[in-house]
Amino acid sequence: MAPEETKEEEAQEEYAYYPGCSLHGTAHEYEDSVQEVARLLNIRLTEIPDWNCCGASSAHMTDHGLAVDLAARNLRIAERTGKDLLVPCAACFHRLKAAEKAMGAEAERQGGKTPKIGVFHLSDWLRRPDSLRKIRDAVKTPLKGMRLVPYYGCLITRPPSITDSGEHEDPKSMDFLIQILGGEAKRWSHKTECCGGSLALGRADITNALVSRLVKAAVRADAQGILTMCPMCQANLETNQLELKQQDSGHPVLPIFFATELIAACISESTTANRWKAHLVDPKGLLSPLGL
Repeated sequence: MAPEETKEEEAQEEYAYYPGCSLHGTAHEYEDSVQEVARLLNIRLTEIPDWNCCGASSAHMTDHGLAVDLAARNLRIAERTGKDLLVPCAACFHRLKAAEKAMGAEAERQGGKTPKIGVFHLSDWLRRPDSLRKIRDAVKTPLKGMRLVPYYGCLITRPPSITDSGEHEDPKSMDFLIQILGGEAKRWSHKTECCGGSLALGRADITNALVSRLVKAAVRADAQGILTMCPMCQANLETNQLELKQQDSGHPVLPIFFATELIAACISESTTANRWKAHLVDPKGLLSPLGL
């Protein structure tokens, strides 16, 4: 092996990886961009074998024991890898962290064992100084001042007793990402407000009202788009915007990006014509002038 190859192999970061159901289904564009970012930044993500659904968002609403057991099984599998576990889906991250806490409490009561493994939402890794530096140094096509609001939703940072977040009221990870990609992270009051994703089927009226409030708040903040790292939030904001537009032709509509999609687009050597094809709100009019 050449010296350069040895050095690259030694420098590669490695993590266990739990994609969850959404990234293998309705949020496949999120999965594609996560894998692309990992490849471009020389990070090895090893999908844990034989993983199962974490139970979000139905099991924990009907059977607490089942919800813990589903997520706990994944944690035990991940522990065998000896690597910290990265989780891109906000709901999956929340359920895995909730199981981790429940297992810890049970171990205290009965002297059992909890998995010794770090469980991190992908945004936790991306906000580290060395990760931000890697991304900044890799940017080929910057966002050139594109105005975005970062939307964290309910589950990435709250409640801190579950997520261990130190900034649950005013998270900053995606704010930093927007800035190092060359965009402008607009300040707004709704970055951790609920989008109503879990109510989409049972109470569409509430979901529409919450989505409308979020989109209008983003427009008031002078944003051209919304950035998220939650598959449920992304799907809910996109689909309900279109429904709101049908009901009211004057209702604003904004593209909803996964953070890793924009990272991948900015650091890739070449543009990909089909990168944005899965989006219901077409962002190409906003991105094409930037070469993205």
